[in-house]
Amino acid sequence: MTKVGILVGSLRKESFSKKLAANVETLFPEGYVTEFIEIDLSLYNQDYDDENRVPAEYTAFRNKMKEIDAVLFVTPEYNRSVPAVLKNALDVGSRPYGASIWNGKPAAIISQSPSRLSGLGANHHLRQSLVFLNLPVLQQPEAYIGFVADLLDENGKVKDEGTVKFLQSFVNAFVDFIKKNHA
Repeated sequence: MTKVGILVGSLRKESFSKKLAANVETLFPEGYVTEFIEIDLSLYNQDYDDENRVPAEYTAFRNKMKEIDAVLFVTPEYNRSVPAVLKNALDVGSRPYGASIWNGKPAAIISQSPSRLSGLGANHHLRQSLVFLNLPVLQQPEAYIGFVADLLDENGKVKDEGTVKFLQSFVNAFVDFIKKNHA
């Protein structure tokens, strides 16, 4: 059983990223278990690790991520970059130095936006951090979902068949990528 953690870069309860991620979660095949990983972390401060006073939520997050085999990031774009909550999760998981929970985990990114730009800036900024953290990232197909509000029905389901087909091809490619890159 391969465990795929889903990290959503938005804290809003009705966020488009969460709704999109919920749709994508259903597209994984048998043998893959997905889990939304809650990001509820205070801002990273290295003093916590250096002085052995690590917040309980850091420890819980790190331990949960150690159980995960691969990571799907679904994120909006904030000011042409990654939302702070997602960057903070990367920082918390990368420490203490030499004990990163990210190292070698296959990853994929879906960015979304209610506009035409589809989160391009967030997607590419996130890729930069993932390269440094040694997460191999699915390169193709890239997933930039624009006009996301128009793609979802009143229940949060993707109503556009072309988008569903694309998301399925994205998940299929990610599954193949995980098979090739999971230790």
